[in-house]
Amino acid sequence: MYKVWNFVTNYSLLLIIGALIALVWANLDQHSYHHFVEMPLWWNDWIGLDVDYWKKAYGDGYDKFGPFETEKVLTAHYLVNDILMAFFFAIAAKEVWEAVILKNGSLRGRKAATPLFATAGGMFGPIGVYLGLAYFLGSDTYSAVANGWAIPTATDIAFSYLVGRLVFGAGHPAVRFLLLLAIADDAAGLIILAVFYPSGDLAPVWLLLSLAAAVGVFVLFNWLPRRLDRGKQERPLSTFIRQKLTFWPYLAAACLSWFGFAQSGLHPALGLLPIVPTIPHADRAFGIFSSAEQHLTDLLNMIEHALKHPVEIILFFFGLLNAGVTFSSIGDATWLVLAGLIIGKPIGILLFGWFAAVPLRLGIPQGMRIIDLVVIGFVAAIGFTVSLFVASVAFDPGPVQDAAKMGALFSFAAAILSLIAGKLFRVQKQEL
Repeated sequence: MYKVWNFVTNYSLLLIIGALIALVWANLDQHSYHHFVEMPLWWNDWIGLDVDYWKKAYGDGYDKFGPFETEKVLTAHYLVNDILMAFFFAIAAKEVWEAVILKNGSLRGRKAATPLFATAGGMFGPIGVYLGLAYFLGSDTYSAVANGWAIPTATDIAFSYLVGRLVFGAGHPAVRFLLLLAIADDAAGLIILAVFYPSGDLAPVWLLLSLAAAVGVFVLFNWLPRRLDRGKQERPLSTFIRQKLTFWPYLAAACLSWFGFAQSGLHPALGLLPIVPTIPHADRAFGIFSSAEQHLTDLLNMIEHALKHPVEIILFFFGLLNAGVTFSSIGDATWLVLAGLIIGKPIGILLFGWFAAVPLRLGIPQGMRIIDLVVIGFVAAIGFTVSLFVASVAFDPGPVQDAAKMGALFSFAAAILSLIAGKLFRVQKQEL
């Protein structure tokens, strides 16, 4: 039994509340909201924004915090987006990892072929629409917004899955197809963030620290205990590490990996990704929205369960610190992001999905029609969380970033379009 509403309330309700508070606050007093977001928390020489960059971001009044005797400053925005959101992306990476590595993983084998093609369409379609319309609007507009091409490629997995169930019914094969697509989209999004949106000048040598942390913790606390326990039914060493040391070795490795990412120039929010595959995991997965997942006692699932409530709070502050844009900020980037999502997603998913199912003869799930791909495309056009995040790293703080964020927030309109498309294309709801 899938309990998607519980998942949405657990991981997204506080996010929505934070985003609504930010919208109201920014439109009532943009100045105080902006200074709250860029509030300095710790002056140091290791992590945070360069002081000179922070001065420009904070704006008038930065001098009251002087004199500036350090190279960096940890702000509220950096703390949430660059440090704490690493736990959110670690949970997303956990689901992707299980879908790929486990024998019954949802992204393994022929069953995943058409959804993976559709995922590619759900990314190339929005990119083409976004950049094509930007080019049509003129070279000045194109130059200003081009770096935001990845914003409309995102799919908010929780909200999309919830809307998908409302449109298709819980038992429709299109819902499973949508879930596979959303998981694959998360994986592609993590790659895009790592490759195309570095947080500073690249210094790849620092990634050796992340690699060393991942290899070290895997060998010492995963592979070696299992090897020494071979032939011992009680598995004493592995049991001791799981019950007594629990997550602490992996947390230490995660800190080192995060620092390696931060120093390398890659976005530090992805810094925990190398550690996720090193954690002992179950030999099966029931699915991201399955209540059966809570009964798995492997260390990877235990860590995910332990992070549940902290990540709820993190997402609240993510919404609070990122969604505060004024309605006067609506501009070209708003409509480009929105067009990429609600036009590019359905077209791309339909074309690539049809190509995989018909010319390549990979097929689609029994009980699903090709036209259902259009409806799935509208459902997948709800960007929200990851779109907001990409907007915050694609553009420097300012009007273009605010306009792009507004487009990510407006993507909730895709839920209404999904319901209309479901009626228009006569989707037959199938309940469990």
